[in-house]
Amino acid sequence: MASATRRALISVSDKTDVVPFARRLAAAGFEILSTGGTASALSTAGVAVTEVSDYTGFPEMLDGRVKTLHPKVHGGLLARRDSAAHQEAARAAGIAMIDVLAVNLYPFTQTGARPDCRFDEAIENIDIGGPAMLRAAAKNHDGVAVVVDPSDYEAVAAQIEATGAVDATTRRTLAAKVFAHTARYDGAISDYLSGLAGDPPADAAPAREPFPRRITLQYERVQALRYGENPHQAAAFYRGLEAVPGAFASYRQLQGKELSYNNIADADAAWECVKRFAEPACVIVKHANPCGVGRADEPVAAYRRAFATDPTSAFGGIIAFNRPVDEKSAVALGGQFVAVVIAPDYERAALERFAAKANIRVLRIELPAAAAAAAAGAAGPAGARYDPARNDLKRVGGGLLVQTPDDVRLAATDLKVVTRRQPDPQQVADLLFAWDVATFVKSNAIVFCRDGQTLGVGAGQMSRVDSSRIAALKAAAAGLDLAGSVAASDAFFPFRDGLDSLVDAGAVAVIQPGGSMRDDEVIAAADEREIAMVFTGVRHFRH
Repeated sequence: MASATRRALISVSDKTDVVPFARRLAAAGFEILSTGGTASALSTAGVAVTEVSDYTGFPEMLDGRVKTLHPKVHGGLLARRDSAAHQEAARAAGIAMIDVLAVNLYPFTQTGARPDCRFDEAIENIDIGGPAMLRAAAKNHDGVAVVVDPSDYEAVAAQIEATGAVDATTRRTLAAKVFAHTARYDGAISDYLSGLAGDPPADAAPAREPFPRRITLQYERVQALRYGENPHQAAAFYRGLEAVPGAFASYRQLQGKELSYNNIADADAAWECVKRFAEPACVIVKHANPCGVGRADEPVAAYRRAFATDPTSAFGGIIAFNRPVDEKSAVALGGQFVAVVIAPDYERAALERFAAKANIRVLRIELPAAAAAAAAGAAGPAGARYDPARNDLKRVGGGLLVQTPDDVRLAATDLKVVTRRQPDPQQVADLLFAWDVATFVKSNAIVFCRDGQTLGVGAGQMSRVDSSRIAALKAAAAGLDLAGSVAASDAFFPFRDGLDSLVDAGAVAVIQPGGSMRDDEVIAAADEREIAMVFTGVRHFRH
């Protein structure tokens, strides 16, 4: 391949680093072919370039829709280098080999995602020539090095400079990347077209369905895991191709052995929960449920409140902070067996403390502006438009459940007081805190709280009354008094017995969605027991 690698076709929408890449190829003896804006950019930078239309002898036409769809391009990409018949046919037709192809595509995804994007604008951003060239070159990667990602320019140029060629392993890796890219690109177009509502006007932004009729998902493998939920299950961790600011998948591991399947699942639950709070907060998760949540003026105090909720369950748990971890917090954690610690950052002294315990996995996840705003109480609208980077997915036999995230946030003004007794300001604050925690507890969920601390959590029971009893038992086991506490229920009470169990345990204020056929009975029971109760109008099932 080394003697034949002397011609490169470069045609890119994203022109990041394309000029230095072309310069290096030209210096290595390559003739550079290009089109339109790329050719102009290279020429302006002093790179000798031949327009594809001059090379093929056929001018661009149809407003640029046809420019690289020509046998001299595709023949040069597809002809097998090891086939005498292919090479003879190419020579007879005056077709020269193209040995490096650098192409990236019209920005359809970014364009189509704009709320003001006209339908005709979206259609014109469907690239035809680019995918055709990429697929041709990737199919023939035995003879062609094809680059779709500017981050690969350096490796390709360096290999050519060192040996005159791109090695077979790299060519195969680049080809796989191309097919993943074109599949994703076609999937984005399919998602867009199958998500239109009715006949779209050409000159206006079209109406969209809440969910497309077809969806295409792509994830890249981050890590092959030792096993899944259980040792007999194989597993791997994949990350979505679209970056989500502040999401767990963006974590950076600073210490400890590789995360397990269960570590990742629980750590994600802890991180999503702790981001919910504006004040310094700490969340401890065990087996997918928060077993303790605390908020305070500083991280160490928040941790102590969270740990006090259920010290037994906290053993071996996942601990997440929404503030940088200082040395005081690291010292406090030193007396507990911890599987994973997550925070936006760490003081050097805290990391030195953790280093003494090699079994602790320490993760850093940046909390950028978007995530910080969410932690401070901002939220996306309920029922937001389909967003593959943020939607919740759950596999069922032969299918997939897809929903928008449960990111509805409530303020005190959203609460409807339905009892004669009004909650005081401190109780309202605690009710909202308990409600936020309940969002992340498996249904049926009951959460007792007081003064920014969970006191008892009942999770995952078939009966809401049983969840209430378990939450009370947990509080008693931890030596916590529920007298004067508030309680949250993730769904309504179908009968008054659920409410009575909370009041019997010590709750003086309750937050719940409302909406039961027996709401009047439950409200009457609350008045009878002389407690305050508020309705949210929002349910938080978590299965």
